[in-house]
Amino acid sequence: MSHASLEAFLRRYLDSQPDGEVIIGWQGGEPTLRGLDFFREALRLGEELRRPAQQVRHAIQTNATLIDDAWGEFLAAEGFLVGVSIDGPRHLHDMYRVNKAGRGTYDQVVRGYQVLRRHGVDTNILCTVNSANVAHPLEVYRHFRDDLGADFVQFIPIVERVEEGSEEIAEAGWRSEGEYVAYRQAGAGVTSRTVDGAAYGEFLVAIFDEWVARDVGTVFVQDFDVTLGAVFGQHSLCVRAPECGTQLAVEHTGDVYSCDHFVEPGYLLGNINEESLAELASRPAQVEFGRAKRTALPAQCRECPVRWACNGGCPKDRFATTVTGEPGLNYLCPGYFRFFTHVTPSMFEMASLLRSGRPAADVMAARR
Repeated sequence: MSHASLEAFLRRYLDSQPDGEVIIGWQGGEPTLRGLDFFREALRLGEELRRPAQQVRHAIQTNATLIDDAWGEFLAAEGFLVGVSIDGPRHLHDMYRVNKAGRGTYDQVVRGYQVLRRHGVDTNILCTVNSANVAHPLEVYRHFRDDLGADFVQFIPIVERVEEGSEEIAEAGWRSEGEYVAYRQAGAGVTSRTVDGAAYGEFLVAIFDEWVARDVGTVFVQDFDVTLGAVFGQHSLCVRAPECGTQLAVEHTGDVYSCDHFVEPGYLLGNINEESLAELASRPAQVEFGRAKRTALPAQCRECPVRWACNGGCPKDRFATTVTGEPGLNYLCPGYFRFFTHVTPSMFEMASLLRSGRPAADVMAARR
């Protein structure tokens, strides 16, 4: 990203946000490749361009392989929230998290994670749930909790769609003859890395049962927190919200797309060097993109007893068909239904505790 695009992005973004706390999220690729000087300049510009009543905070998602003490000192001093991508203990993480030489990265990642912890940086672990680790839910969860001392964890299901005829390129990681091939949200097939929908549900159920018996209030799992919020009608995660369309993605060129899952030509909204984010977000095509998350639900979803928690999931995964052959069902539907059905009694029990002024952690008393 050029300095001009960086300044344009920050100016447009801060202009589009209300007073109070404003969080700027940095992702990649691997954003730390841009170097510390880039982020120092981003912070300087943010302070220069913000309104007096705005407080700017930054978050970054990283594989942590480049994190050293200089990064740790900077991120701690500037109050960054840092997400670190770890997929479980070494033998599970290294299945798909490899470097260009094909070697596993677990040791590098954990070294970087420990640097962050040593410097007191606010961290969370982002674990992708894939075909390699989905059968080991408690091993993964306990590794994060007991071995790495994680307080905040999020689980992201890997669903890689494949068009007919692209299977070989997809299995090679979307590389062909040394060149990267554009990945698009199209096709009804999936790669071998993709998590099985039903198995994903069992993964979450196993972790939830351990969490609700001993870790409520001490370990915060995004899936569980968001589900509890939904009981109160709060939808803090776009994947679970009734509608979406406000999580725009800005590329290094300044190009703005509907969502970071739809960075492809059909979803290009414009460029921040030419238009404001408010103008781009309010375009009819973008408004309809967000509204379609609700209006395009098949009948099976509209009548589902756990729609309150799921809302059909992310549009990127809605390429399956219902039992009646209607399109638009989420590929992960079997897992969502299993998980949300299983946790509903506990979620409503915790909600009742909170309404009565008691901590949600009291739910554990009856399970001891």
